[in-house]
Amino acid sequence: MSTPKDTETRSSGAERVVDNPAQSRFEPDLGEAVAVAYYKVDGDRIALLHTEVPQELSGRGIGSRLAKGVFEALRERGLAVVAKCPFMASYAARHPEYARMLVG
Repeated sequence: MSTPKDTETRSSGAERVVDNPAQSRFEPDLGEAVAVAYYKVDGDRIALLHTEVPQELSGRGIGSRLAKGVFEALRERGLAVVAKCPFMASYAARHPEYARMLVG
């Protein structure tokens, strides 16, 4: 079983994403601005609960790059994903390579 831990993930076209397990969230490196994807771990599954991007960064693709970084990190760990966040569910539905990770 793999659980979230302090890690960074970077893949082609993805933001550098840091897992912050103390606050149960992934964070891209945006300098002073903070965008987040909150999660809850349940055994070998992780539920993606909510994604937030600051209004001043809206429309710049930050949310999509965050989603890609999150899914890449979770794929590396072999975790099944429950996408309770509508944004993350929609992102995965548009990307078959991540849709296969979804359960429940």
